[in-house]
Amino acid sequence: MFEFSHPWLALLVPLPWLVARFLPALSVSGVALRIPFAERLDRALEQKGSFGNVLPNRQWISWGVWGLLVLALMRPQWLKPPLSRELPARDMMLLVDLSGSMQQQDFQSEGGEKVDRLTAVKEVVGDFLLEREGDRVGLIVFGNAPYLQVPFSTDLELCRQLLEETQVGMAGPRTAFGDAIGLGILQFDQSDAASKTLIALTDGNDSASQVPPVEAARVAKSKGVRIHTIAIGDPATVGEDPLDEITLKEVAETGGGNYYFAGDRASLEKIYQEIDDQETREVEVVTHRPRLDLFMWPLAAAFTLQVLGSLLLLHGDHKALKETRAQVRLKVDVRTGELELEEEA
Repeated sequence: MFEFSHPWLALLVPLPWLVARFLPALSVSGVALRIPFAERLDRALEQKGSFGNVLPNRQWISWGVWGLLVLALMRPQWLKPPLSRELPARDMMLLVDLSGSMQQQDFQSEGGEKVDRLTAVKEVVGDFLLEREGDRVGLIVFGNAPYLQVPFSTDLELCRQLLEETQVGMAGPRTAFGDAIGLGILQFDQSDAASKTLIALTDGNDSASQVPPVEAARVAKSKGVRIHTIAIGDPATVGEDPLDEITLKEVAETGGGNYYFAGDRASLEKIYQEIDDQETREVEVVTHRPRLDLFMWPLAAAFTLQVLGSLLLLHGDHKALKETRAQVRLKVDVRTGELELEEEA
């Protein structure tokens, strides 16, 4: 689509004519050369010279250059098809436990095979990530300590890929759940999203944190961050890594979110779907239409016309002078010093 950015500047087209029509001509006083035969010279040039035919061309060239300059000032533009982009309206941080207990093979894969807990989480959370179009998503993994695997990003495929590359025990065998929540809260400090959500998944209890999980949840609530907790595995597990459902429920309640328990893959999928339904989002769409400026073309045309016109007029004036010199001759009377115009036949 073609349009002008400043179409009102077309009113400048008749400006030179208005100036010449209504403003008085510039008068310059000074010494002038008086020629007694000026009238005969003008008459001879009009009859035999070429200046009379050149002047109209000079006027049309000037008007053409002026019109092209005004056209460039109007800023012609070509509008390309609009481009739309969704602005992230929600920031979501995912916390995934990589402690040693996540290697328990009590879950099933999408194909029905028996797999460890982390493998099942990767499949379910990976699919959940790809449905987060319009959100900024981050990933924190934790064991002995929490680590920021992916800062907030709209590149969902990259986030899924980095989740897929995680392994059980790569962050240590223990569970620093409270510290993981604290690290997640820090990521929201630079966020101005309307909705801030933290989803923490673990199968054990906090055994390595410097900050108690419930205290971290209080800080999150004060900063407007909602916390959902997901417990997976067997709640009857005993030993070094028993599932601490009581703490997970307190964290969710304090953080303004919900507590969920997933004993198998199907329930885990249902939990993430339920969280997605609860976390409503308003997507803000920004539309931008690229504009291609074309003012340089009439500007280049004006410059070219001016140069070519000047060359043609210079050639015409030179030719007219040669013809005039051949047709008109001045005769000087050496005795009296008078000048006399002689016209050749």
